[in-house]
Amino acid sequence: MISRTLTVIAALALPLPLVAQEGRASRLDGRLDGATEAVVQRVLDSARTRGLPVDPIVDKALEGATKKAPSARIQAAVTSLLGRLEVARAALAPDPSPRDIAAGADALAYGATREALQTMRAIRPNESVAVPLGVLTQLVASGIPIARATRVVADLLRRGARDEQLIALNDDVRSYVAAGATPEVALDVRMRGLNAVLPAGGGVAGDGGVSSPTSASSGGPKKP
Repeated sequence: MISRTLTVIAALALPLPLVAQEGRASRLDGRLDGATEAVVQRVLDSARTRGLPVDPIVDKALEGATKKAPSARIQAAVTSLLGRLEVARAALAPDPSPRDIAAGADALAYGATREALQTMRAIRPNESVAVPLGVLTQLVASGIPIARATRVVADLLRRGARDEQLIALNDDVRSYVAAGATPEVALDVRMRGLNAVLPAGGGVAGDGGVSSPTSASSGGPKKP
């Protein structure tokens, strides 16, 4: 899941036509046993009927196949993902892109709340929130508590941070953690640099002005 999130962040700004998503569904051919593929295809059909992106479901099924996960686990994973995609679309209304929806579903899998997604949309009503949500997810995957990651990303958006700055923040935090820093210290260090170049915000240093999600835990990342 983490490696997929990194790939998503790198490509989030690019459009993904529905026809491209449909073509990617063919990657399932021969990768799953008959019973599992039948369930996955039903989930894909349901996603198409509801107007939801299918590519994340294909990726989830292929991830399970690559890891040789049991059939029941793959079926449960794609079914759960379908639900998160629907929640993400509703939270990011009125007209989220497929990438917005996919990024929202990933964020929900790591503990973000529906309210957190709505906050991101409210801050960026007419722009994609795929990159901010992808960075939020990866910060949690790096060890930042979900409540703080949500506050930080929301505050940076309010202060006009560009997608490139958010991606750079994520990359630097990962690098500092890999070098031995704790996730919280790594974020504090990187935030000092951003605070020097962005307008002042209304939150505590390093945090944003959005209230903590009521149902978010302060622990590490959750596995979808």
